[in-house]
Amino acid sequence: MTTEIAAASLLFDGKHLLGEGVLWCDRTQRLFWTDILGASLWCHDPAAGATRSWPMPERLATFALTEDDDRLLLGLASQLAWFSFSNNAVTPICAVEADLPHTRLNDGRCDRFGRFVFGTKNDAPGLARCCSFYRLNADLTLERLALPQVAISNSICFSPDGRTMYYCDSPSKTIRCCDYDTAAGTISNDRQFASLHQQPGEPDGSTVDSEGYLWNAQWGGHRVLRFAPDGSIERMVRVPVAQPSCVAFGGAGLDTLYVTSARESLSAAALLAEPAAGGVFQLRLPGVRGLPEARFGG
Repeated sequence: MTTEIAAASLLFDGKHLLGEGVLWCDRTQRLFWTDILGASLWCHDPAAGATRSWPMPERLATFALTEDDDRLLLGLASQLAWFSFSNNAVTPICAVEADLPHTRLNDGRCDRFGRFVFGTKNDAPGLARCCSFYRLNADLTLERLALPQVAISNSICFSPDGRTMYYCDSPSKTIRCCDYDTAAGTISNDRQFASLHQQPGEPDGSTVDSEGYLWNAQWGGHRVLRFAPDGSIERMVRVPVAQPSCVAFGGAGLDTLYVTSARESLSAAALLAEPAAGGVFQLRLPGVRGLPEARFGG
């Protein structure tokens, strides 16, 4: 049986075109996210009650924490790069899919071993499945993962022990998973985790809590779903906007769920009905605890 709990409330009215990629830094106790189409990185400091942003040289699709608190690993539209908070410098690492100008980076997350796993998105009309999943290793080598090609990569996250990787092709309305060798990084036993064909919306960004349950933002569905390890829907959180995009646990106790959202493609009437679209939402969940975000180890 699915349990419905209270709706998330607005934390920051950013009116982002495409808010995404939300992460909590357990060291600095700050929340980070991106407005992809706004080409900007955002940060909220709950203790100070302050929110600020940094402009990026191109669309910022995803990012990861690193062992250096002054530095993030950026997944920009066309490349991976470093970003330094102390001097705002963006330093390129490598290009991604330079031979496919109609694709860009999309979802990404570090595995439990400290390697950055990410996928790409097809921006061309028709959404052909020409995009792939990749891993940036600690030595900064880039490898393509042995997973099916997709149109829109999303839902990348890992079980608490790191031995299961979750991912999706959003238009397929299916979340998949595979066995993931945490040492070698090899992938096997790719399979369906959850079908959402009978549910509103499409699967977008995900995270996994300390019990191994997967939380997924349902783009177009006005909600976040919690899936049990067997793929069944265990819980639903209402979000007062149509396009929740990504989720993360944060706060001092890692018991607050944060949800980004988007205004992209909404009509004038929809925006009038949902003035908080593009905002960041939060909901404290006593009894549920997230996991500290894995950091890139390179």
